[in-house]
This record gives sequence, C-alpha cells and structure tokens, in this order.
Amino acid sequence: MKIALAIALAAIAGSDLDFRVLVTNAGQLSPFRENRDLTPSAVRVGIAKAGGRYTVVDMPIETYVARVVAGEAARDSQPAALEALAITVRTFAAANLGRHRADGLDLCDQTHCQVLRSATAATERAARATAGRLLLRDGVPATVYYSASCGGHTAMPSDVWPGHEDPPYLPSQSDDACGGAPEWTSDLRAGDLLRALHASGFRGAALRGMRVASRNRSGRVARLRLDGLEPPSLSGQDLRVAVGRTLGWQHIKSAAFDLRRSGDVYRFTGRGSGHGVGLCVIGSANLAEKGRTAEQILARYFPGLEVSTGQAATLTFERDADSARGRSSNGSADRVAAPPARLDDAVAVSLPDEDEGERATITREWMAARADLARALGVVAPAHLTLRFHPTIDEYEQATGRAWFTSGAFVDGELHLLPLATLRERGVLERTIRHELVHVMTDDLLRGRPAWVREGAAVYFGGEQMLPRAAPKRPAFEPEPHADCPTDNELLRPVSVGALANAYARARACFVKQMSAGKTWREIR
Repeated sequence: MKIALAIALAAIAGSDLDFRVLVTNAGQLSPFRENRDLTPSAVRVGIAKAGGRYTVVDMPIETYVARVVAGEAARDSQPAALEALAITVRTFAAANLGRHRADGLDLCDQTHCQVLRSATAATERAARATAGRLLLRDGVPATVYYSASCGGHTAMPSDVWPGHEDPPYLPSQSDDACGGAPEWTSDLRAGDLLRALHASGFRGAALRGMRVASRNRSGRVARLRLDGLEPPSLSGQDLRVAVGRTLGWQHIKSAAFDLRRSGDVYRFTGRGSGHGVGLCVIGSANLAEKGRTAEQILARYFPGLEVSTGQAATLTFERDADSARGRSSNGSADRVAAPPARLDDAVAVSLPDEDEGERATITREWMAARADLARALGVVAPAHLTLRFHPTIDEYEQATGRAWFTSGAFVDGELHLLPLATLRERGVLERTIRHELVHVMTDDLLRGRPAWVREGAAVYFGGEQMLPRAAPKRPAFEPEPHADCPTDNELLRPVSVGALANAYARARACFVKQMSAGKTWREIR
C-alpha cells in the first residue's frame, strides 16, 4: 500500500494532471491522473493442450480482452454489460501478469485465469470502446474478481480464500440484480462424496454423516461437520472444490446451498454459480438491460475503485490464436519482455483454479518463512523457487513418487505440495512450507550425510510438525527412550503415517543431542 501510494505521489509531482473517473457508491466522479503505462500492450497466453502443456501466444491486450469477454459474458448481453466486463477482464490481466511464471507465460486460457473464445463483433466493440481502461486502487490495477452469478448476495474474499484481504471495494452485500439465478439441485451418494473427499486428503472408511455447522454473512456454507472422517470438518468452498475436481463442477455450483440426507443420498439445493466475489456477470447483464451504464455497473460491484480514462487508438484484432505468434511450451519458453521485478519474484506459485484467491497469502507466508530461516540458519535465501500445489492427493503422489502423508517433496527443482485445502484443514500449511524450505536451504550443505541429519534439521528449524492421524501418547517428536537414529530407509520410504512420525521424532532427538553438545547444524553428521 505504501509503495503504491509513493509511486502515485511521485508520478503526480512529476507530470501534468488530467482527469479520471472515481467510482463511488453514489456513482459520482472525481479527478485522477492518467497513467496509460499501467495497461500492458500484450500478454503471453498459454493455450492449453493435452498433457498439461501449452501453446504460447503473444497476444495484443485488446485482442485478448475481446476474446475473454466472448468466453465469460452472459449470452446476449447488452453493450454496457460487455463494456463493464471488458474493463474488469483487462484489470484482471494487468494485475495478474506472470501468474503462470512457473510455466513460462502470463495467463492461461482456462478458468484458472480467464476463458478465451473466438471474439465476436460485439465483444470487439466492447474492447475498443473501453481500450486501456482499468479499475485502479491507489493508482495501480486492483485485485478484482468476477463469477457467473453471486446467487443474490456477493461474498467477501476471505469467505472463499482464508487469509485473503477483504478490501472495502469487495464487500459482502445483497444483490437483487441476478435474482438468485441459477437455482440448482444435485443428488450425490455417500460413496461418491467419500471418493471425492479421499482424493482431497480426508481419511476414514465411511462417511457416516455430513451437516452444515455454520454459515458466513453472505449465507454461504462456512463449515460442514463430517462424521467418520479426519479432519472432521471442512468449508463449503472446499467441499465444492473437492467434488468439482473429482466428480465434476456441475454438481455443487456454489457454496450457497442447503443440505438434506435421505438414506445414502445427500441432496444439495442451492443458488448461484461460482465463488460470488466481485462482479456478478448475470447481474451485470440484467442491470444493462435496465439501462445502467458500464460505470454504474462497476460502481455497484466495485464501490470506491477508480476507473481510468481510455486511450485513443486504432485497434486491429487478431481473431484466432493461429494468426498470432505461437509456439509449443513445456514451461521453459523464454519471455519476450520480462515484467518489472517484484517482491514475490523469489517464488513462483502454481495453484489450481479454485485456490487462486490464496496466491497473495501463500506468497506472504513463503517470503516471511524464507527471511526468518535465512537468519536462523545463517545462509543466503534461495534466489527463486517454484511452489506447485496439486489439486488432488493422487496427482501429488504421481508427480513425486511419495506417499500422501509426506505433505511435501522437492522434485526436479520444484517444491511439490499436497492440495492446499488438505494442508490447511490439517493445520500444517505453514509448518510444511517451513520444513521443506529448510531442506532447500540446507540439503546441499549436508549432502552425503545420513538422512536423519537432513530431516532432523528440517524438523528442528521448521518447527514441530505433527503429521496427519499420528497420535503418539508422548508429546510431539518425543521418541522412545534410548531410541537409535532412524535409517535412511525409514525416512525416505516410510510405510505409514505412524512410522514416519516416529522416524521424524528420532531424527530430531539425534539432531538436538548434537546441537546440545555444542555443535552447529553444519557440523552434525
């Protein structure tokens, strides 16, 4: 915030002022300086291919906006709705450049970022009419969101992504514009729900019961209680994601639902579609039908944000990816023009679609742990690292060759982690990040020594990390009296959660014993 304010004040001091639109709840106008360089001239888009790879296309920004509006807008939307969405789409792109740094591109063409379709005459007109316009917060592109339908009440970001900032321009408020549409009903058998929950890291032989325990201010399900599984609860959003990734996104369309059980079947009755944060696409279409302007629509869904003026330009649209400069990429393609250096350039975070709202929180936690551990260990923090959170337990195990209860593994220069919801529900997200970061900082210096030295350092400096379902009668990491240091096989190929917990406890005990004798961590062997 201070950096953004300093940039804005310095720019104002060094240039002439003109005027921009300030959107308020009342739709009033206020002056703001012009700063056209905030809008990128082009974006590097990954067109998804089979096998998780991309064809990378360098696409002019307004071509990109026109194609995204074609993919995300409600059918037969009026021009004002298309223009409001175009400004939102352009802002999203500007604020999220480099989101796919780990894959060598800016943004993908899937719901993880923004969906692309062939542009139409109407979406090209919307891009042209709003060319260069952005939603700004303190003079820089704002973090904005939109979804198909809020279901009659928008959600605050933290209701969907724990730890996310709740800025005043993304409130939880009643919205009659979408009329609560769509209303939906879905029946799921207990066995199918169990399969979805198992894939997300929950453990237990049977789902004996599930009920809504609490709701948030928007009426969405905040917590569900699970009978027969561990952990024994999860959020409504996390259930939606677990079911969506395993069974399909058509079943639980939002977290605004009621739940009833009849025998082996759970009936979900809900409204809305998507996370519900920010602009409601169906609501904006209905408002445009009633004669509201793009600025009035944006004022409703993003109260207090500034809308920049446009830029006069003759725009040439490229309708298809084949007409742009494209090439295949496995994540190693070079960037044509690198973005400005940022504080989070030390880490590239790869998140599944529905976890994207937690990117800033994860980055902050990583950077804080990186600085803290660098001081504690007396080493230089790693210059750059990729964190890759997997959407399911199975994908984590396939990518790493490690069992689910290991939580994290460093493979081929990337830190692979269990699904974010799994780590969060088990309360081990921060400790897992610290544990694996210690490995990154110390393994080269401890190379050739027994595995217990490396794991002992990770457990000791990373914090006492309790493992899922491990319930020793002693305090965490207290081994059997006179226990030997664990073998490499016990640590690298554990047969169970309990076996790994015991091996970690013994590794830490052996590590602490030598530290207590006056050795530094570098001298332990």
